[in-house]
Amino acid sequence: MSFIQQHILTTQKIIEQYKGEIPLAAYLKNYFSQHKKFGSRDRKQIANLCFNYYRLGNAANKILFQEKIKIALFLCNEIIKPEWNILFDDNWKTNWVKSLQQRINFVQKQFSDFCIEDIFCFTNELSDDIDINTFINSHLTQPDLFLRIRPNKEKNVLQKLNEHNISFNQLTNNCLALPNASKIESIVNIDEEVVVQDYSSQRVGALLQLITLNYKPISVWDCCAASGGKSILVKDVFQNINLTVSDVRQSILQNLQKRFAKAGIKNYHSFVADLSIVNRKPLNVNKKNSLLTTHYSQYDLIICDAPCSGSGTWGRTPEQLLFFTKEKIENYATLQKQIVSNAINYVKENGYFLYITCSVFKKENEEVANFLKEKFELSLIEMQLIKGYNNKADTMFAALFCKNKKNN
Repeated sequence: MSFIQQHILTTQKIIEQYKGEIPLAAYLKNYFSQHKKFGSRDRKQIANLCFNYYRLGNAANKILFQEKIKIALFLCNEIIKPEWNILFDDNWKTNWVKSLQQRINFVQKQFSDFCIEDIFCFTNELSDDIDINTFINSHLTQPDLFLRIRPNKEKNVLQKLNEHNISFNQLTNNCLALPNASKIESIVNIDEEVVVQDYSSQRVGALLQLITLNYKPISVWDCCAASGGKSILVKDVFQNINLTVSDVRQSILQNLQKRFAKAGIKNYHSFVADLSIVNRKPLNVNKKNSLLTTHYSQYDLIICDAPCSGSGTWGRTPEQLLFFTKEKIENYATLQKQIVSNAINYVKENGYFLYITCSVFKKENEEVANFLKEKFELSLIEMQLIKGYNNKADTMFAALFCKNKKNN
C-alpha cells in the first residue's frame, strides 16, 4: 500500500471520529500528539487531506469516501502531486487543468450525485451583494496569509522578505499576500513590524479614515477585543489615542497584554465585561477591583467586532461547512443586538460606532445595522460588505455610524 493510500485511511478514521466540537486544526494537533508515529511530512499530508475533504461541504455526501477524497484533491489543487498519481487514471490527469470551473465540469460529468451548490448550504441567508457562485467556489481554495505592515516599517519588512526569498504580492503599500504556509515568524517581528491580518480586515481601515474628529487624543473602546487586531489597526490609523479594551474572557486580556507589549501599545485600559446581558446596569468604569482604571465613561469611537458565525472565514475553517446549523444564525443575530444595545450607551454625542462581523449572513450584517440605525437613531456614514472571495481572503461586513449627527 502506498503512502498516500495509508494517509487516506488515516484521514477516513479521523473524519469518522471528528464531531466538530473544536476547530479541526486543534483536533488534528491533539490527534497527532497522541499518535506520535506520524512524522512531520505525514502530518502535513494527512491534515491537507482532511481540510480538502471538508472543503466539499455537502457536495458529495452520496459518494463513497475514497471517491470523495479524489474529488477533493482534484478540485482543491491546481496541479497533481507526484504521490497522488496512483489514485488517478489518465482521464483525470488530462482534465487536471488550472481552470477550477473546467475541473468542476469534469467532476459533474463523472458523478451525477455531485452538486457544487451544496458546498455552502445557506445561500438563502446570504447578504444581497454576494456573487453566490464565485463565493461557493472560493471555498475550494486555501486563503492566503496576509500581513499588514505597520507605519514606517515598509522598507525594513520588504528588505527582510526579499533577503530570505519569501514570495509575496504587495496589494497596497502596507498589505502583503503570501502563500498560506509561509514561515515568516523568524524573519519579521510579528506585531512590532507587521500584523497578521486578513486583507478584508485591513480594509476596515478605510472606514476609520471617514471619522472626522478635529482633536487628539481620541478615546477609543474596543468592546469585543478578542485578539486585538482592530485595536492595533486603530492605533496605527490615529496614532494618538486613549485606548480601552474589553472582552468577556479574562484570558483574552492577558494574551492582549503580551501582544500589545510587542506592538508598542503601553498606555491602555482593560476590563472584563459580558455585554450580552440584557438590560445590564451601566459599567462601573472606576470600580477599584476592576481591571479597568479610566476616567472615561463615554468614548469618541467604539469598535464592536461582534461575535458571529464566522461564515466569511470558512475558507480557513471549512469544517464549518458541515457542522454549522442554520439555527445558529438567529442565535448570533440576537446576541449581536444585545451587545450593540449595551455598548451604544457609551458613545459620546457626535461620536462614532463601528460595527464589524466576519459573517456573510444578512441577519448578522445588514439587519443588525438597520436595527442600530432605527432603534438608536444613528446616522449611517457608510456600510460595506467587504468581499474577499475574489482575493483569496475572508469576507467581512462593516458599518460606521455617528451618534446624533444629522444625515446630509
